[in-house]
Amino acid sequence: MICHFILYVSDQAQSTDFYTKTLSQVPILNVPGMTEFKLAENCILGLMPSNAIKKLLGDSIKHPEDAAGIPRAELYLRVSDPEKSFNIAIEAGGKLLSPFQERNWGSKVGYFSDPDGHIIAFSN
Repeated sequence: MICHFILYVSDQAQSTDFYTKTLSQVPILNVPGMTEFKLAENCILGLMPSNAIKKLLGDSIKHPEDAAGIPRAELYLRVSDPEKSFNIAIEAGGKLLSPFQERNWGSKVGYFSDPDGHIIAFSN
């Protein structure tokens, strides 16, 4: 099984640049309509323009742009150096939501949002 998480984005090029810097890697796929980053052996993060998913599914969904900036999920990434990754994301333009710190569940975590308002966390 390969798992794909796809985020709908307003500007594919801007989001690709942000995630290239934030994840410190180049996309494994970057074509009009989809950018993909390999997060783990069987885990892919995709970036799809909001207009593309609306065109694909039509009137069966509301346009993702109507919910821009309203968090509905988070991308929680456990990485080897979460504080470094968190700082890179903030420097890349991520919006600080909660500083990197020890949490009551025993992990050190920092929260930020990407240019589209998706919530992302880096953890140990």
